[in-house]
Amino acid sequence: MSVGIRGSGTDGRGVAPWRSVRRTAAVVLYGWAAAAAVAGASYVALRWDWVPIAVGVVLCLAFAVFVGLLHRAGWIALLSFLPGLFILVGAVQYAPEAALEARGVRESVVVVADSATGKDGKNHRLTLRTADGEELEERLAYNGSGAPRVGERLDVIRDPEGVVPMERADEVDAAGRLGGLIAGLVGWTLLAFLAGWRGHVRRRRGKTDSLLLSL
Repeated sequence: MSVGIRGSGTDGRGVAPWRSVRRTAAVVLYGWAAAAAVAGASYVALRWDWVPIAVGVVLCLAFAVFVGLLHRAGWIALLSFLPGLFILVGAVQYAPEAALEARGVRESVVVVADSATGKDGKNHRLTLRTADGEELEERLAYNGSGAPRVGERLDVIRDPEGVVPMERADEVDAAGRLGGLIAGLVGWTLLAFLAGWRGHVRRRRGKTDSLLLSL
């Protein structure tokens, strides 16, 4: 009886190491390609943030599925969402902020009007006036609490071509966005290597049944 079981390969000893290496490499390459695709979508669609966000969410979900299948455990798929968030934010925001740093015009302005009304208004569209008294046609968008108040002075960077939305100067940090993207990629790479190693061990032991409860 035991000879038949060993011959059937259910103990996993026939799992080829190079197959696990190839699977791990494929997941790592997919992660880097996914990050590049999101960054590329951000460059192509500078006017529409929702395009790279939608692409990034789909690709991050796919990476979570792939790393979970590689490891044969669901917890590592959930863990991959943390570096995935760094990749998504970094890749989506790097392109427009790099464009502002490259060709943007810095202006010292004062807030003269706010479109948000009432105490619960959180979708602010701020009207700005420059130091020489010119009112900017473009409005500074600010969603949420903590928006600059009417009469407050601040520095902004605006795109003379009108492609990239204007931002506060102290919030434009392309290098920081790139650093977050790289940190997320490092996290994904380490998780893929961990998943590949643990997945190979699990397959050799024949533990390939449960993705959600397996360690």
